[in-house]
This record gives sequence, structure tokens and C-alpha cells, in this order.
Amino acid sequence: MHSKLGEFIRAHRERLRPEELGLPGGGRRRTPGLRREELAQLCAVSPTWLTWLEQGRPVAASARTLAKIAAVLRLTAAERAYLFQLADRLDPDAESALPDAEEGFDAIVGAIKTPAYMLNRQWDAIAWNRPARELFVGWLNVKQSVLPRPNLLRFMFLEPQARSLTVDWASRADRLVAEFRADCGKHADQPPIRDLVDELAAASTDFRRLWNMQNVVNREGGERHFLHPQKGALRYEQVTLHPAVRRDIKLVVLLPK
Repeated sequence: MHSKLGEFIRAHRERLRPEELGLPGGGRRRTPGLRREELAQLCAVSPTWLTWLEQGRPVAASARTLAKIAAVLRLTAAERAYLFQLADRLDPDAESALPDAEEGFDAIVGAIKTPAYMLNRQWDAIAWNRPARELFVGWLNVKQSVLPRPNLLRFMFLEPQARSLTVDWASRADRLVAEFRADCGKHADQPPIRDLVDELAAASTDFRRLWNMQNVVNREGGERHFLHPQKGALRYEQVTLHPAVRRDIKLVVLLPK
């Protein structure tokens, strides 16, 4: 992984013309593009450290330094994300770098004929269709313009209707908290997720107990059972997908069984 990171940085350094950064170009350059010493100076790191990084040696690159490298090399959002992935670091500006594609989400879920909704990283519902609104009484039976956005965990742990709607609530709540911990990962200590966890832990002893258990499971599909106040017993197969342009978003579809 270190070698791939170094190769990536070097390739982008060599394709960047010094004039683009206000540096004098021309002259005798053994390699095209920006010199290693110039990149090091612009990123406030030592040339030796940058040399070792490009050579694939096991040197540590902080998120702050990677952000400087990405800015100097003028990486696109996709290139920046790849840089942080190679370095196994969390990009502090990852959220602001994501494309704003939420305007099309309503149309996506609206075209689905079965209950469907979309969640962001903190599990706020950002889009849902009419079947989902009819199914999730106490959660999604509100206008989509309502703020704060209806949150799945707030519904499960703070809304009494969730316990009657969700068959085997205790087992489902246990799994949801473990899935949420796995899903938010390194973001758990950052707002707004940290604020949400603190809020739920203070308001719900069940959530606090489950969160403190430190259980982690992958978010998977499977059967979901509900006892609807008007429609009675309902059974679905749940499928979860991620839009290619927004990996922080989850599309959840419930297929009737």
C-alpha cells in the first residue's frame, strides 16, 4: 500500500507544471513537472520525508499533510478520496468534497413501488416514498421538508410506536445499534454523529446499554417483520444499496414476501 501511495503522489507531481503554482518553469529539469523539493516546500514537509514516501517506505502521513498534498497537487474529489484511501486515513473534509446529489434522490425512491427510503451517514431519512410513509407510522409519515430530518435511531429508541410496529423490537434494536457503529466507523467521534449518540445515550437506557456493548455487525439484508396498526402483519425482504456518487448514502428497499 505504501508503494501505491508513493507512485500515485509522484505521478501527479510530475504532471503538474511549476507555472501553475506560480513557480518559475523552464530550465534544466531531470523529470517533468514539479520537483520533489518544490512539493515538499509547498506542503511544509522535508524533502527527505517526501522522498521516502514516494519510494514506498513505511513513513506515516497525517491527514493534515495529505490534505496539503492534495491541495498543492490540485487533485479532483475522486483523486483526493483515492489518496486518503491509499494512506488509510480519514479525510477531514470528506463531507464537503461529496457531490450534492440529493435533489435526484426523491425521484429515485419515488419510482420504486415498494417501501423505500434513503439514509445519510447519521441515519437521517433524506428521501422516502409513499409506501414507506404508509408503513413507518411515527417515523416517515411526515412531510419531507420537516426539520430536523426523521432519524431511524431516534424513531427506534424514542418513539413508542416503534416498539409496537417492529416485531421482536429488542432483537432488531440490538442489531441496529451494532450496524450503526460499524457504519459510522471513524466518524463516531465527530459531529453530528457524536451529538446524536450523546443525545440517545442520555434519553434511552436501552440505547446506552447497547452502544456501550461495542458490538459491530455489517449492515445486511434479510427478513423484516412488522405489525402495522391498520394493515396487520407484514413481511418484507430488505435490500440495502449505495449510490456510486455518494457512498455515505444508503438506499433501503423493502420487497414484499
